[in-house]
Amino acid sequence: MNKLLDLRENDVRMIGVWGTGGIGMTAIAKAVYNSIAHKFEGCSFLANVRERSTLHEGSVGLRENLLSDILRVKNLKVNVDKGVTMIKEWLRSRKVLLVLDDVDDMEQLHRLVGACDWFGVGSRIIITTRDKQLLTAHGVNLIHEVKILDDDKALELFCWHAFKTSEPPLGNYVKLAERSKQASLLWL
Repeated sequence: MNKLLDLRENDVRMIGVWGTGGIGMTAIAKAVYNSIAHKFEGCSFLANVRERSTLHEGSVGLRENLLSDILRVKNLKVNVDKGVTMIKEWLRSRKVLLVLDDVDDMEQLHRLVGACDWFGVGSRIIITTRDKQLLTAHGVNLIHEVKILDDDKALELFCWHAFKTSEPPLGNYVKLAERSKQASLLWL
C-alpha cells in the first residue's frame, strides 16, 4: 500500500483496495488512514458506503459527512443539486485523505470522488470494494488486491490477537483448529 500511496509525490491518487468480503479490506484502509492522516489538511473515512447509500441519508448524507469531516464543520448541509459542485469547489485547493469503504456502485464514486481534479495536490483517495471492474471503470489503476492468508499465516494472525504471541500456548489449540477446519470442509 505504501508504494501505491507514495506520499512523496504531489499528484492526486486514487487507490483501490479489492478483495472478497470479510477478508480485511476495511482493516487495511483503517490502518493506513490512521497512520498517515496527520499528513493531510483534511481527512474523512466514510465507512459502509454501500449500506449507507441505500438508507435514508443516501448520497446527500455521505457528501455532508465527507465535507463536514474535511472542513471540520459540524452539521454541514449540502444542497442536493449542488453537492458535486460544492465538493469540487471546497476541496480542489486542499490536500485531503479520503477513504470510501465498501463501494459497490459507480454512482457512489461519481457523486463522492468524481475525478482527480476535484482534489488538491498531494491528495489520496482510497476506495475499498469487492468489485474490481468498478475500480477500472472509474479509472482507478492503482489497485491493491487483498489475498486470503494461507493456513500458517492465518493461525499466526489469530494467535497474535488471541494470545499476544505468534504461536498458540498449547498444542491443543492447533489440534482444535485443524479439527474445526476439517469439519467445516465437510459442510461444504
